Amino acid sequence: MQSQQERLSAAARALAAAEDRAGLANQVASERSQRPEGTKGTERADGTEGTEGEAVGQVPQRADRPRRQVAARQVTRGSAPPPPDSAQEGAEPVPVDVARAIVLRQLSMGPRSRKQLEDKLRSRGCPDDVAAKVLDRMTAVGLVDDQSFAEMLIRSRQAGRGLAKRALAQELRTRGVDDEVVQQALGAIDPETERVRAEELASRRLRTMAGLEPTVQARRLSGMLARKGYPPSVVYAVVRDAVNGAPEHQRD
Repeated sequence: MQSQQERLSAAARALAAAEDRAGLANQVASERSQRPEGTKGTERADGTEGTEGEAVGQVPQRADRPRRQVAARQVTRGSAPPPPDSAQEGAEPVPVDVARAIVLRQLSMGPRSRKQLEDKLRSRGCPDDVAAKVLDRMTAVGLVDDQSFAEMLIRSRQAGRGLAKRALAQELRTRGVDDEVVQQALGAIDPETERVRAEELASRRLRTMAGLEPTVQARRLSGMLARKGYPPSVVYAVVRDAVNGAPEHQRD
């Protein structure tokens, strides 16, 4: 079995032989081009005389084939890729395509309201008419939907931070959601469920206040629930029950 070095040597010899044949064919073609017109017979690369039908100066196919094969291998192995089209390189991007790419990138990072996307496009220099066209299309296919965005944000903030209606409405308006959409989304919140959530928050926070005076505990709990958007009536009732029901304040 031949070793790799032997195979490489054999390939190199074959390539050299092909180049020699190609050089001989070039020489023959040069000699033929110098013959006077009307000369009969042509000399092949192997030294034999051709027929009268062969055109003067024509290189026979057998002699020319190795040269074509070598040239093809050189193009395949060592040629550089064609230069890029300068017209395509200098082409300006289409504004609609740029705006669409910005919107899709923003949505890939998380839900966004239409107003948030409009602000992002404006900050990137996108014309308002182009932004409107792209966002209208995104809305038509359901990628931009303020109603779904509001419902998602409400669920997320309720579960993660325990926010109540007032704080949720403020956050949605800050994100540019229309008031009508905000009210519709908040209308699905059950007041009783909100009261239960406030009690859970107060109970968890109260466990971190052991040893403090009841008035201090009540003040801190009230401030915490108010910041989360619970109405005063709910705050008062929940804090009163939580502080009075704490084991440390129970009389023996």
